[in-house]
Amino acid sequence: MKAFIDTNVVIDVLEEREPFYKNSYRIIQLGLEGDIETIMSAGAVKDVYYLIRRFLKDDIKARESVFLISNYIKVCNTTSEDITNALILSMPDFEDALIASAARREKADYIITRNEKDFENSPIPAITPEQFLERLNTNINTNFN
Repeated sequence: MKAFIDTNVVIDVLEEREPFYKNSYRIIQLGLEGDIETIMSAGAVKDVYYLIRRFLKDDIKARESVFLISNYIKVCNTTSEDITNALILSMPDFEDALIASAARREKADYIITRNEKDFENSPIPAITPEQFLERLNTNINTNFN
């Protein structure tokens, strides 16, 4: 299963934001263990760097965060095709449309985000970390019955 990770999920993990940390961390952990494939856009990595640096006022911590992301989550580039497809999508936010387009190109099963409404017209369903873990658990239980 492929999970395209939105910026807010990664920030929840890096900043250990409660009450979101546990479920977001579990998704990243499942990717590390090879149970799922986790993917993130290069633009989102840039956003993580910017947010960590801005909030912590610590360039070294921001660089360490980007290093961790690039080693634990597959990072995909934005292509000109993604841009064209994003412009065609009926989504109000262009950045979210780019994520949806890249997720479709990467053949992701879900976009994992805490902002599901931002992806209302996405070709890839957007669900919360909690919903993803519930669906993953259901699929695992179904496969063993």
